[in-house]
Amino acid sequence: MRRAAGLRRELRPRPADWELLDLAGNDYLGLTRHPEVTRAGADACLRWGAGATGSRLVTGSTALHAELEAELADFTGFEAALVLASGYAANLAAVTALTGPGTLLVSDAANHASLIDGCRLSRATTEVVPHADPDAVRKALGARARRDGGAVREDGGGVGAVVVSDSVFSVDGDAAPLPALAAACRDFGAALLVDDAHGLGVLGEGGRGALAAAGLAGAPDVVATATLSKSFGAQGGVVLGPAEVIEHLINAARTFIFDTGLAPAAAGAALGALRLLRREPERAGRALDAARTFHRLLTAAGLDATAPDACVVSVRAPSPDAAVAWAARCRTEGLAVGCFRPPSVPDGVSRMRLTARCDLTDTQIAGAVDTIVRTAPRG
Repeated sequence: MRRAAGLRRELRPRPADWELLDLAGNDYLGLTRHPEVTRAGADACLRWGAGATGSRLVTGSTALHAELEAELADFTGFEAALVLASGYAANLAAVTALTGPGTLLVSDAANHASLIDGCRLSRATTEVVPHADPDAVRKALGARARRDGGAVREDGGGVGAVVVSDSVFSVDGDAAPLPALAAACRDFGAALLVDDAHGLGVLGEGGRGALAAAGLAGAPDVVATATLSKSFGAQGGVVLGPAEVIEHLINAARTFIFDTGLAPAAAGAALGALRLLRREPERAGRALDAARTFHRLLTAAGLDATAPDACVVSVRAPSPDAAVAWAARCRTEGLAVGCFRPPSVPDGVSRMRLTARCDLTDTQIAGAVDTIVRTAPRG
């Protein structure tokens, strides 16, 4: 049935010496194979061992984890940070630990699956609102306030509610209207929880993230999550926010309490990547420039490509089968691209998804665009 609908997935293990030009992964800053980053990971593995050996509350917290958390908080402008085994686990931790049966969760319709699953597991009342629509968020918060007799108060009081959104949406690469969302939250005493997976490392001054760019980093009513597997080229996730929020997660977040800590190699590699970015902040701008170049060339060639707010550019395909075949033709010509189909894209529109990197040359970008255009579905 999945095969007939063009929706069957399959694993394609890649070799270590993969020869394809990679526009499918999320290595925005080109750090996954950077010698300084891989050496930092290898050194951490040799010093601390192959695994964390246990949960963070038992034996899985090392001085390396604490060092990474302190530097992540300092870099992003938040008071404190908590590192988990994955970005998915970080989102589940933040959503479920900060909410409960009496909470209203207002969730963007285009949010990542990890945020959606967090809402489902939270036991909170969840209202899904239209994509990137601050007015819809206000309407949802206002309806809850009226129902519960809550008033909009200047002192930040109000009903228990959390607005949840990606900062940059992973399919089309568009950015959330964070200042407007924050304003709506503050008018109704709600908290704002933002997944900055696709913003950290490329947006804000020197890649400090979308929250820093919006002037919201470190605010007492804002919590951010992110992954260490995209711009930082490693593995793991992080929750960033006020120290009291992080302390609460340590005591209440099940994906933190009951999961084995992040492997030392991943923590070391992420720390190495962060330190490299601080020395070379221009990497963020180069990645954004590459994304804009992709968009300009693809649209000039007549393809329906989204304008990128960060490093993701998507190109619409006429059907799931056409998207799969298009991606396959690109692979045969030495180009790896992402292929997003339902249910990964809830609007039912299949896409080719391209990710820009700061280390792409003009020749590589032009060659990739030529391949995409030549192999595009006809008719």
